[in-house]
Amino acid sequence: MSQKPEDDSLKPIGAFPLRGGDDPASHSGADSGEESPKIETSAEIEEALREATEALEARKVAMPAPGPGVPGSTDKLTIEMLSQELQELKAIHEEKLAEFEEQKEQNLRVQAEWENFRRRSLKEKQDSLKFGHQNLVKDLLSAVDNLERALEHGAQNVGAEAKGILDGVELVHREILGAFAKHGVSEIEAEGKAFDPAVHEAMGQVPSAEVPANTILQVLQKGYVIHDRMLRPSRVIVSRAPTSAEAGSGGSE
Repeated sequence: MSQKPEDDSLKPIGAFPLRGGDDPASHSGADSGEESPKIETSAEIEEALREATEALEARKVAMPAPGPGVPGSTDKLTIEMLSQELQELKAIHEEKLAEFEEQKEQNLRVQAEWENFRRRSLKEKQDSLKFGHQNLVKDLLSAVDNLERALEHGAQNVGAEAKGILDGVELVHREILGAFAKHGVSEIEAEGKAFDPAVHEAMGQVPSAEVPANTILQVLQKGYVIHDRMLRPSRVIVSRAPTSAEAGSGGSE
């Protein structure tokens, strides 16, 4: 039996290698009546397709797969990273702001303490200049009292021989009082004044109808002040209103 010649047109195109110089019409069948288009490939096209495929695969590998807690795209991941960094910077800013406020408050306390210390030091210095010699003055007050007693006694029993001594004592008394005045020491006025418990010390009361009650009638011991501070109060006798019996008898205690 004779073999039927194979029709080349029934074979797939891929079965035949295509080359740039091949004529596709010789493989399509002579009686088809249609001319097939030429398919041309080159090394440049193949290389471009290969590079595009590799770039696509590399991009798929670099992008994380979507899932719970994982961003679905590079832009979303970048936004979340920037948001987290912004929150961290905000926390650092608030922490530094709190430290600044605390440091500011501490500086204000230190400044207030320093101002109080400066005022106390200045006051202590002024007090030292004004009252630093008050202990010496207190010790000299008893000597002044003795001089005044000597002058009073000498005035009652003055004589030709004692007059020179009396003048010398009076001179010493005046010099001491002058030194007192130079350093801010002055005598408290008492006799004939109203009784003031802040600077006077009452040693007794005498009924008297001639002066108002609580009037100082007699000074037993002089008082002194240094500037505005009292060194020693004046010891005095104070008047009081007489009773009806005392007013009728005219007696006095």
